[in-house]
Amino acid sequence: MKVVKYLLAIIFINITSLLAQSDIMANFSLFYEYHKNKDYVSAEPYGWKVINSDPTNFIKFKLFPKMEETLWYLHDSTNASEDAIKKLNDTILYFYDKAIQYEPQLAGYYTARKAYVKEVWRKDKPEEIIPIYEKAIELDPNLPAFYKDRLGILYIANASDLNDYKLRALDLYSKLSEAEPNNPIWIQKLESIAENINELVEITKKSWDLDKENLEKAWKYAATCIRAQEYEKAREPLEFLTTKAPDVINYWKQLASVYDKLDQNDKAIRAYRKLIELQPDGKENYVNLALVYKRLDQLSVARSFLQKAMNIDPNWDYPVFIEAQLYEQAARGCEFDFMAKCVYLLAVNTYRKAASMNGQFSSLAAERVKALQNSIPTKEDYFFRKLKSGDTIKIEGECYSWIGKSVQVP
Repeated sequence: MKVVKYLLAIIFINITSLLAQSDIMANFSLFYEYHKNKDYVSAEPYGWKVINSDPTNFIKFKLFPKMEETLWYLHDSTNASEDAIKKLNDTILYFYDKAIQYEPQLAGYYTARKAYVKEVWRKDKPEEIIPIYEKAIELDPNLPAFYKDRLGILYIANASDLNDYKLRALDLYSKLSEAEPNNPIWIQKLESIAENINELVEITKKSWDLDKENLEKAWKYAATCIRAQEYEKAREPLEFLTTKAPDVINYWKQLASVYDKLDQNDKAIRAYRKLIELQPDGKENYVNLALVYKRLDQLSVARSFLQKAMNIDPNWDYPVFIEAQLYEQAARGCEFDFMAKCVYLLAVNTYRKAASMNGQFSSLAAERVKALQNSIPTKEDYFFRKLKSGDTIKIEGECYSWIGKSVQVP
């Protein structure tokens, strides 16, 4: 008799379960059909019956996105009273909690939507909303920029001396500008955080000072200093970055450039040589190093690095243009005699070569050819030395011993 009662109980439970499942299926079917026909008013109660039962089996049919669309329609497209809208706002927040419970992989998105409802519809206090947006971004760093911008707007609007919202806004919009470098809006937002670029420098410095081992904050400070042309200030974070991440090419490029601009030649040379070690096929590194040696009047060394750049890219006119400048600089630094005129001629010939390459420096090179016409040998210079067209003149003399080239009488 006990066995019979036990079996009857199991049968009853199974039948009850089947009936419950049947009810849920019927409710979902009605919800699905009403939603498909855009009858959101009729769809809503059936959606809730499914969600408040066990929606697990219906998630694959996009139950929660469809219910979200239904609720947003009811909020935006009906003539509900103000009290009804307020209740609906609370209902939608409850809905997002249920969505997070059953679709945790989309918790970031649903949390961001929850923050939006509290911000725009309920107009809750910023101190309540900001942590929810922050949580959403923490859960899903790849959230659409729209929600990150909403958070940034709240940061900026509520920034004061009593909080660090300016720093947080700076960090947020810096990340957005890095993720979307071609979107000018994020740069504009960055600039709006501070009254001027110098304040932005101070903000990024403070951010790094509070987290001194943070490479990202050091880089933002350095990049802001460079934008403000505060090269001396940029030096410290860049030196830190190259020490902590010695293989990052961009850090060395910026540090070498900063040393260059500060006329710290020895340090610039070491930095450019490190760049060449890290990036032996980087033609710009050789030219930049050559320019430092040019500034130091070490023209032979400068030319050797220009030649390496030419070997990497024979069609690049810039190192040819700089080589011509080396010869012009050499001639200016020595006595203006016939040999100096021949060196100017060598410079002119090299400028002509650069001009013929039709690159970025072609027009400048052509201008230098015209500018040096009064510095090259005249017909009388050749006549008195019994030189005729086609003769070769070797560049020589103590002042030009490094050149090792010849020019031809035109």
